[in-house]
This record gives sequence, C-alpha cells and structure tokens, in this order.
Amino acid sequence: MRRIHVGNALSAFGLGFTVPYLYVYVAQVRGLGAMTAGLVLAVFAVAALIVLPFAGRAIVRRGPLPVLLTALVLAALGALSLGLAGGAAAVLLSAAALGAGQAVMQPALATMIVDCSASETRSRAFAMQFFLQNLGLGVGGLIGGHLVDTTKVSSFTLLFAIEAAVFLLLAVVMSTVRMPHAPRIEQAPAGSDTAKSGWRQLLGNRAMVRLCVLGFVLFFACYGQFESGLSAYGVEAAGISTSALGTALAANTLMIVVAQFAVLRFVERRRRSRVIAAVGVIWAVAWGAAAYAGLGHGSQMMATAAFVSTYALFGLGEAMLSPTLAPLVADLAPEGMAGQYNSAFALVKQLALAVGPAVGGPLAAALPGPYVVTFLLFSLAISVLALRLGRGLSAVQDHPWGARSRVVARGAAAAEPVSAEA
Repeated sequence: MRRIHVGNALSAFGLGFTVPYLYVYVAQVRGLGAMTAGLVLAVFAVAALIVLPFAGRAIVRRGPLPVLLTALVLAALGALSLGLAGGAAAVLLSAAALGAGQAVMQPALATMIVDCSASETRSRAFAMQFFLQNLGLGVGGLIGGHLVDTTKVSSFTLLFAIEAAVFLLLAVVMSTVRMPHAPRIEQAPAGSDTAKSGWRQLLGNRAMVRLCVLGFVLFFACYGQFESGLSAYGVEAAGISTSALGTALAANTLMIVVAQFAVLRFVERRRRSRVIAAVGVIWAVAWGAAAYAGLGHGSQMMATAAFVSTYALFGLGEAMLSPTLAPLVADLAPEGMAGQYNSAFALVKQLALAVGPAVGGPLAAALPGPYVVTFLLFSLAISVLALRLGRGLSAVQDHPWGARSRVVARGAAAAEPVSAEA
C-alpha cells in the first residue's frame, strides 16, 4: 500500500509538472497559435474518453498492475515526444498519448487500493490517496513553474523529459509490488458477447447508475468550474486580481491538506449518503459566498475574502468526499469487477470535466448572476440526489462502520452465554 501511495503522489506530480504550462508551450514557445493549443487541451479529454471504457475491461481481465505499467510507459513516451515535437501533428499525437496514459493511471491505482485494503481500512486509504494527489499536484506545479522559461524551448524540453523520467521511475517502483490474489474474468471467446456483460451488469446496478449521475453533478458543479467558470466569474464580476485568484487556489489546496484527516473520523462514522448530502449544502454556501463577492456591494477586500472562502469551502467538501465516493464505488462493485466500476466512474468524471468548462466559462462571463444561481441550485441538487441514493444502498454500503459495530456487538452478546456455561 505504501508503494501504491508513492505511485499516486508521483503520478500527480507528473500531471502538475507540465499540464499548467501546456497552453503557453504550444501557443507561444512553439509558435503554433491559440487554436492548436486549445486542440491540445481538448485532445487530453478526448483521449481519456476513448481509452477509459477499454481500460476497465483490461483491468478486470489482466489485473490493475499490468494496465498501470502500460499506461506509465505510454505516458512517458507521450511526455518525451511532446517536449521534442515541433509541428502541430506531432504535438497533437504526443498529447493524445500522454492524456491516454494519465487517464488510465487513476482507475488502475484505485483498483490496486481496493485489492490491497479491507473494508475497514479503505476509507483511510482513499483519503491518503487524495491527500497525496493534491500534494503532488501542488509541488509539481511549483517546481515546474520555476524551471520553465518562455524564451527557451530547451527549458520546456527539460520539463517534459523530467516528467517522462518520473513516469518511468514510477513504473520501476510499481513493478516491485506483489499484489494479493484477486478474482479476474478471463478473456471471452471470440464471437461471444461476454465482453459486453461487464457494462450490462454495471448499467443494471441501479445504485451504481445513481452514483454515476450524482458523480457527474458533483464534478460538473465543482471541479469543472475551478479553472474556467469560477475563475472567469471572479475576474469579471468580482474584480478579483490574478494574485488573489492564485491565493484562492492555494486556499483550496491548504484546506484539503489541513482538513483531510481531521474530517476522516467524522466521515467514517456517518452514512455515506448523508456525508455527500452535507457536501452539497457546504458547496451551496460556497456559491452563496461567491454571489456576495461578485454581486454584493461590499468593499473590494470583503469581496476578495468571500471569493477566497468559496475555494476554501470547496476544499472542505472535497476532503469529505475523498474517503466516501471511491470506497462506495468499490463496495458497489461485484467481486472481480472493481476495475470496471472504477473506470466507469472515472469516465463520468472526465465527461463532467469536459462539459463543465464549456458551459460554465461562457455563462460566467456573459451572465454572472444566473451563473451563480445555477450552480447554487446544482449544489442543492447534490444533496437531494445523495439522499435518494442512500435509500437504495444496503446498510453495509451506506454505513460500513455502523454495520461492523453491530456485527461486533452481536458477536459479543452471543459469546456471553458460552462463557457463562464454561
């Protein structure tokens, strides 16, 4: 498990190391223009949407470790070629390889956590994963920002070469992991439709379908707005400076780092559906603070403080979700199907992250008032969907800690007569 957590940190470090600087690299350093740079960012999303359905099937049949190693090698090749590419076609192909590799890493690592953890330790393991991912993204972005020089192509070549080396180092580390035995589904015979049975089984699981709908709204209303709609709203409507926007992003990361393990014990002892519902309420308050920042009549200092608090409240909600969502996906998956379910949920997240900026950015810039009201209502919808999901979950799925406590209590009660007779 320690090696898997190292893998999560290094994969996030590689992502944060280069992705924030892709637009500048393609548009300005390589001189390929804003259109090509926009296509590169779109290729990342498209590549993920293409490979994730196949990744789930591969994880189920081959296990998460071989899939992860393949993804790491593909991402390393994509990163290295991206640093050397000079033309638009080469840049787009390299970005597709890098995006596909990075997309597959997350469900593979999540499935490894499921296979290496028990139900009582899974929430803590996923909380640690989320903590290390945010730490890796922050450190990667910080170091990458100090290495790049927009006047020197060689600085970006070095950046992508280091990223490729990080992925290859991670492949070496993960190749030493010895996974416990987990059920696998063997390759289906040619001509049979067994290959589609995993998706049919998933779509037939009403609780999982409801969780995917809820996940789409979660990611669309929060993560899909961070770097597009919400930042555009802050600059245009609230008059937030770029430095204050950076402070808000830092407040989000700081809240996650500080609150992650503080809220873990609180989250573990409560129903998962109610925890998610509480996140919806917290995010509704966050959007209320954003409304005050952009539509209120206070001072600029008060507007900035309200906007920063918006990002901090989003971070608190994220810290509550990390030990809740991923373990719930794992508990809903039948034996041997965790990879398929993790990949499906990652696909939902990727769809939301693709649609969110496309909708939020233009709406925030043109209609800031309706933008805030819309996403405040989306946050309240999260609470409603979460409570409806809870009605379709078993006691073990919704409240595993309470279910374990009842089992222990019954076991102790049953043991008393035996002890008395003895």
